[in-house]
Amino acid sequence: MPDLPTRTDVLVVGAGPAGSSAAAWAARAGMDVVVADAASFPRDKTCGDGLTPRAVAELDRLGLAQWARSRAYNQGLRAHGFGQTLYLRWPGGTLPDWGSAVPRTILDNAIRDAAMQSGATALDSLRAVDVRWQDGKVSGVVFRRGKEFHEIGCERLVVADGVRSQLGRVLGRTWHRDTAYGVAARSYMSSTMSDDPWISSHLELRGTQGEILSGYGWIFPLGGGEVNVGVGTLATAKRPADVALRPLMQFYADERRDEFGLSGPLRLPTSAMLPMGGAVSGVAGPNWALVGDAAGCVNPLNGEGIDYGLEGGRFVADLLAEKADLGTAWPDLLREHYGEAFSIARRLAGLVTVPRLLPTLGPVGMRTDWLMTLALRWMGNLVTEEDRDRAARVWRWAGRRSIRLDERAPFS
Repeated sequence: MPDLPTRTDVLVVGAGPAGSSAAAWAARAGMDVVVADAASFPRDKTCGDGLTPRAVAELDRLGLAQWARSRAYNQGLRAHGFGQTLYLRWPGGTLPDWGSAVPRTILDNAIRDAAMQSGATALDSLRAVDVRWQDGKVSGVVFRRGKEFHEIGCERLVVADGVRSQLGRVLGRTWHRDTAYGVAARSYMSSTMSDDPWISSHLELRGTQGEILSGYGWIFPLGGGEVNVGVGTLATAKRPADVALRPLMQFYADERRDEFGLSGPLRLPTSAMLPMGGAVSGVAGPNWALVGDAAGCVNPLNGEGIDYGLEGGRFVADLLAEKADLGTAWPDLLREHYGEAFSIARRLAGLVTVPRLLPTLGPVGMRTDWLMTLALRWMGNLVTEEDRDRAARVWRWAGRRSIRLDERAPFS
């Protein structure tokens, strides 16, 4: 592979939202950047495709917000469950008051294009298989393409290779499943409501035998006659998920065909397990850092990770520009921005897995608009550091007390 680069300032492994965001911001800061992905773009990923206002704010920084709005627009969440349907608008405030939804084959390609337009070099079909070390630091990464191997040397390494993070495991990353994690499946269907201005979540997710499951189903309009249909459930090591996702997704879609004008079969069904709430250790070393899904930056209450990926890419690029010791600076930054919120969120998510708790509390919550509005803000990662209202203060207060009770704090 003689045409591939052999050395760069910053090497990014994985070109999803986290990796491409890091590549874009590092290139804009004047660094020489290579971002490599194991797949050939455009490529797919298991995801609900939803873009919350927090994700939209990050896309705006990259110059992609209006592009996302032209793809699909939504003004909030339509929450179904326990005999109720609530319309909950995005709260706005310090964040945009709208969201979007874009298939990952299109979204990830657009963010990677933004990185290339910022000056980064993007490489396809290179699977990272090993690292080279020198004086306790990563000096390069070994890639495989087919039967050939190629090494790219680097000063700094950003690992954004997703939930499994194969390169992260080489570096010592460990996923701890004692706190809540997710299992989810998604597909695409034709729908007469593809331009609906609301994303829909069914918080009373029932299995084929009528049992209430610890998760939710979703239908996210994508425009162009298509919606993303999926289901997700929560689990812990003590209470593992025991559900066949694809039959459940088919059952969920069949139950809602008439209401949402769904037609045709489930297309491109995929599934994945999701580390959540920073439930990983080994997220950084002296000159390397894990970002996005690889670092467990997934919301334990809704399974969303795009906003954390985009933010994390920008944050790590700032540390790269400062030439910080990533081994201490990156875990500290992750805990500062997400630790308390992840702690209380995964504690609440763990409670949802307790049998009979959701059937007891769900109907109470769904009867209260103001409580569900608060839940949308807290569950959707819509409390920013600039917010000083009562809801934000309560969330931070709960997070501070929760993290003191953790046997293993997020990112440790």
